[in-house]
Amino acid sequence: MNAKLKITTIGNSAGVILPRELLAKLRVDKGDSLYVTELPDGIKLMPFDPDFAAKMEVAESIMRRRRNLLRRLADS
Repeated sequence: MNAKLKITTIGNSAGVILPRELLAKLRVDKGDSLYVTELPDGIKLMPFDPDFAAKMEVAESIMRRRRNLLRRLADS
């Protein structure tokens, strides 16, 4: 999908209006947050926080390795 977005005035700030198709592709709606990552050739918009996602991967790895210990703690 290629789209030309125009910067517009929103109150005392500036913003862009995202087309409905792009919102659907990102699976976001009004009020949701988007996260911006700067890349060497531009920017990337994501519907999730990449730092949080990396931390969750570490947590899930620990939970998989320590599954039995966590189960015993939950039972006590």
